[in-house]
Amino acid sequence: MTSLLTALGTVLCFLTVSSEIMPQADFNLQEMAGKWYLIGFATNAQWFTARRASMKMGTAVFTPTADGDLDMSYASLTSDGSCWRMSGLAKKTDMPGRFKYTSESWENDNDMRMVDVKYDEYALTHTIKTKGSDITIVNKLYGRGVHLSPDLLEKFRQFSLETGILPGNVAFLPTNGECPSA
Repeated sequence: MTSLLTALGTVLCFLTVSSEIMPQADFNLQEMAGKWYLIGFATNAQWFTARRASMKMGTAVFTPTADGDLDMSYASLTSDGSCWRMSGLAKKTDMPGRFKYTSESWENDNDMRMVDVKYDEYALTHTIKTKGSDITIVNKLYGRGVHLSPDLLEKFRQFSLETGILPGNVAFLPTNGECPSA
């Protein structure tokens, strides 16, 4: 019973911290447009430990829509030379820099916040994924180029730890070839 209460307390604490993460105050959707490299990935998802070693850098393209939503596409070159792709439309909320979307592939609801963005250099996102009663946190660090400063990598690592991610679940992805445009 004690371990159940401890686990429940941990989950509640973690959810409180995540729900308080706010998007960047002066978020500019148009400045997010374009290609980004996925450099850092951190999550409390159980699947991550088994797949972490095989993950490599991929590219994301963010395209603002006329309605203020965010069209997102991601591509990563796999070890056999094929491309793994996914895409989706993140719907704007009343709070600039906060978007919601449902992933048909993973059957989860996503609450994504653009936490810290320097549009010509990096973007740090925080996403709360909900599938039934299962809640997962995913933090991502994107760069306009394939390399970011050690200070930015450390900032991402610290942010991830503060949002409940275990140190072993913070990864900086190795560079990789790029998929051809679809």
